[in-house]
Amino acid sequence: MPADGEGRAEPFPRSGCHADSDPIAALRTPGAPPWDVYLTGNVFLDIIFTGLDSAPVRGTESWARGMGQSPGGVANMATALARLGLRTSLAAAFGDDHYGSYCWQVLEEGEGIDLAHSRTVPGWHSPVTVSMAYEGERTMVSHGHDAPPAEPAPDCPPRSRAAIASLAPGVREEWVAQAAAKGALIFADVGWDDSGRWDLAGLADLEHCEAFLPNAEEAMRYTRTDCPRAAARALTAHVPLAVVTLGAEGAYAVDGRTGETAEVPAIAVEALDPTGAGDVFVAGFVTGTLAGWPLADRLAFAGLVAALSVQEFGGSLSAPGWVEIGAWWRRIQSHEDQDPSALLRYAFLEDLVPESARPWPLLRAVPTIGFGQR
Repeated sequence: MPADGEGRAEPFPRSGCHADSDPIAALRTPGAPPWDVYLTGNVFLDIIFTGLDSAPVRGTESWARGMGQSPGGVANMATALARLGLRTSLAAAFGDDHYGSYCWQVLEEGEGIDLAHSRTVPGWHSPVTVSMAYEGERTMVSHGHDAPPAEPAPDCPPRSRAAIASLAPGVREEWVAQAAAKGALIFADVGWDDSGRWDLAGLADLEHCEAFLPNAEEAMRYTRTDCPRAAARALTAHVPLAVVTLGAEGAYAVDGRTGETAEVPAIAVEALDPTGAGDVFVAGFVTGTLAGWPLADRLAFAGLVAALSVQEFGGSLSAPGWVEIGAWWRRIQSHEDQDPSALLRYAFLEDLVPESARPWPLLRAVPTIGFGQR
């Protein structure tokens, strides 16, 4: 069931963070880490085409019924975290072109994301991804160049409750161990292993992780199993908490310390654009973990926010806030034929969603950049 529709936002809201609920307010004590989550990575400008009837055909021109632009790449995760009320710090390189300025302004002024550890690189153009959504899937074409290496900063990574890393075979990122040493819980996902080795020993930073969140195919390949649930159980020999996403079937998780398991089905929605849904899922799971929710509630919440996100354009600006979550919760309760057991699964939201409406709507992806600018 889609959340209530909202009007267009002004280009940038008048204050940094517009989260309507703080899920970890009780933890905000003197001496606590200044940031809830730290992450680093590449920020792309995403150009998204939707409403395509089929994949583009060679030698023909395809017209899309919808188009949007928004910050992408690591910005997807950062925005999802900030909209769920987590104080988020991002270290990234930005081009000094118009695309880079736009992405910086959206993230810092529009979403309240801390960019103190980010930098603008003179003469470096922003990476760009063109995404085409059709038949519930997407095809992407990207272009970009590696940014020059940054000078190491003595206070980076900053002290935070959690950090999110994207693991790569054969690559060890020093900042992951440094963040863990400062007390951060490390949450990690992983991409496709182009080498074909699928060797867990090659994911060197897994030893620092609190949780590992691969999809079913990745999990089975890494563990040499033929069942995603067996794969999750096998992964707990390497990481305390394994979460395996099952696509249309939902997600399954195992806590290796307690033996607790949880499985939550996916929410069926009509997807406009699936870009960034996996990032939103991780953001939801991190939020629930920091808030201390039961494992099943964390999975349910992560699946819910991911489902709400695919009903909007773009990756970063499709992420829901608490008002959208509240609108969904109130709407599904109003259906007379609602399955009581399904409703009970999300009852924990009752004490979390805000009653009042946001004073301005969330910024959404728009077809162009620079309206009203001279």
